[in-house]
Amino acid sequence: MFAFIAPGQGSQTPGMLAPWLRDPATAERVRAWSQAADLDLVHLGTKAPAAEIARTEHTQPLLVAAGLLAHHALAGAVRPGGAVAAGHSVGELTAAAYAGVLEPADAVRLAAIRGRAMAEACAEAATSMAAVVGGEQDEVLLRIAELELTAATFNGPGQIVAAGAVDALEQLAAAPPAGATVKPLSVVGAFHTPYMESARRTFAAAAEAVPFAPPTQLLLSNSDGAPVDDPAEIRRRLVQQVVSPVRWDLCLDRLGELSPDVTVSLPPAKTLANLLKRRHPALDVLSVNTARDVARAQERLAAPVREGVAVHAGV
Repeated sequence: MFAFIAPGQGSQTPGMLAPWLRDPATAERVRAWSQAADLDLVHLGTKAPAAEIARTEHTQPLLVAAGLLAHHALAGAVRPGGAVAAGHSVGELTAAAYAGVLEPADAVRLAAIRGRAMAEACAEAATSMAAVVGGEQDEVLLRIAELELTAATFNGPGQIVAAGAVDALEQLAAAPPAGATVKPLSVVGAFHTPYMESARRTFAAAAEAVPFAPPTQLLLSNSDGAPVDDPAEIRRRLVQQVVSPVRWDLCLDRLGELSPDVTVSLPPAKTLANLLKRRHPALDVLSVNTARDVARAQERLAAPVREGVAVHAGV
């Protein structure tokens, strides 16, 4: 069994698509996705500076496009039911494409709509996010609640992201929980909190207009790390995710239980690969960042797998 993990906002880097676009067929695919997203992904992925790709409405479709560039090459390398896919935040759209739930162009289109809607929601109130690193989890969650903030992302043991009003985040940084360090994040809104309700409604309408198919691979939900195989439930969870916490820690726990032969960390691969390695050092993690990494991934996926490992929705 193999695993694919797809990153979320914050992992983008300038020029991240440039190595892929040297191939004419890939460049044409990205131009088609640009039309679907109503956005110039070629420019954003090659020439745009860091500040431009950091804008939420640009980051989200760009990241999904980057994660899907390896899809055409790798999708045929794994038999149906032979893989598990999981994505962090907007990366769950990428994972849904890998699991056969969404067509790649639809995944990029939904990411663009989601990103624009969340960017608009950010303008409704002065909110942001901050990483809380270290400390006892119960004490961290208590302090976050005291300040009427939300624990918006659980990235793993000792890594929780708080979100909410800017002044409350400043209070958190000034008086952090015992043993914890607070690091403000360069975002302009409280993602995965009720502050994103207007974005949730917009994204819900868009998701209803897109076909969702039953997954051909195991798809983990980042709301609780559980496998989901009903298309309507996958759609519902993707929509609800906009205003709900991301439980990537539970996805990591599930991956540890499944113990895949190889986990392919999709581009940009560094952040999620590091989180998985820290949580499960024994797992074999292969990072794919450029087209040159695809051949290595194909070779690994073609290697014999361990016997006795079954993948099904009830795992």
